[in-house]
Amino acid sequence: MSRRSPLLDRRAVFSSAAAVALLAATGVGAAGVPARGGRLRMALSGGARSDSWVQGDGLFMQVARQGLIYDTLTEVAADGTLRAELALGWKASADARIWDFDLRPGVPFHDGAAFTAADAVASLRGRVAGEISAPGADRLRITLERPNVGLPMLLSGPEYVIRPAHALDAGIGTGLYRMRRFWPGQQVLATRVASHYRDGTAGWFDEVELTSIPSESVRGQALSEYMVDAVDITDAGGLSGLPDIHLMPDTRQPVQAVSAAVAQPTQVSALRPLDNLRAAERWWFA
Repeated sequence: MSRRSPLLDRRAVFSSAAAVALLAATGVGAAGVPARGGRLRMALSGGARSDSWVQGDGLFMQVARQGLIYDTLTEVAADGTLRAELALGWKASADARIWDFDLRPGVPFHDGAAFTAADAVASLRGRVAGEISAPGADRLRITLERPNVGLPMLLSGPEYVIRPAHALDAGIGTGLYRMRRFWPGQQVLATRVASHYRDGTAGWFDEVELTSIPSESVRGQALSEYMVDAVDITDAGGLSGLPDIHLMPDTRQPVQAVSAAVAQPTQVSALRPLDNLRAAERWWFA
């Protein structure tokens, strides 16, 4: 089983300010402070030969996009609260039809190009019903055809990842992990970027490997034989009762099975499988 080489000594003494910031961002207690390292291996359903970075909505590509390579304007935390990601803040007109988003400055794509509002316009055009414009390099305006008070929450979904306008289909994002290898319907291998605006609060693995395995029984067997660290499942099957495998949210109606070697925050999102598709960002090796 993949393991990390500890780069952070959990016995180290944190300053009060640093500890508070870290624990608040990750949602863990003092006994579970995350440490960097290792390769997270996930076996997932939903892969297809036709998958690409702009096509394919199975779980395999959803995790590859949102939980790995790309960011969205907003993020739904495990406790259900809405947080800023590439958008630092937003405000709406009184009728919730016109929305202005202040974008995070100084964020690079994996190819070194700077993220600007033009990239958000190109990414969201055709996905949001309305007019999308960029009044400034760090400001996005969305004028909806119909009012929607839930637009910021909507934009946290995997359909609304932000891509570079100059390479919408190239697998280049602003996420915590950079694509290293992509075999459609088979495998995604990504490595942690050297520097990211979420350093110290997310992205604890050195590498993440996604493998597409259509058969649920084969995915379960791969986990039970220590070949992967997490899988999506709907039936506990032979995994039930194994002491080093956690069935989540419970054994009766599992959505995922995770090795006990993988540590998780005290609260894990049930909005979508694998911590709202963000296991690669939020989990770490114990």
